[in-house]
Amino acid sequence: MVEERITDGRRIAQLLASEIDGRDDGELDRLAVTNADRDVEPTSDGAHAYDITLTLTPGQPRTDERIARVFVHEAFARLAFETGSDSAVAASQDLDLRVEQDETTVQPLAVVFVESGAAVKRATTVVERVVRSVTADGTQSRSR
Repeated sequence: MVEERITDGRRIAQLLASEIDGRDDGELDRLAVTNADRDVEPTSDGAHAYDITLTLTPGQPRTDERIARVFVHEAFARLAFETGSDSAVAASQDLDLRVEQDETTVQPLAVVFVESGAAVKRATTVVERVVRSVTADGTQSRSR
């Protein structure tokens, strides 16, 4: 059986959203895909597709924090982590995903590149590790 490699940025972002919204195990039960643009078209600079939002206080009135923004390019998707950037960098390196850190902003950003459909599971693991690090600290790293 020959499997086709998925390298369409929009499809990769859709697969990632399905992993985040469709699973309710571990850290993923506290995540939501928000501000989604269902008609997003990939661009060379990356078009905003959706945000990944963490519910910080389960069982309490909703206190949410956006932890990442997802952008689509022609051949890949990228996650820009606004919180837990050190964890995102370490997890991405451990999982062999391309990652860059942008320290020119007030809050350093970790940018993780998801370059195939097969990389979506690893990217989901990066998201889980960031959630674990943020919730273990018990702090919000960045307010909106």
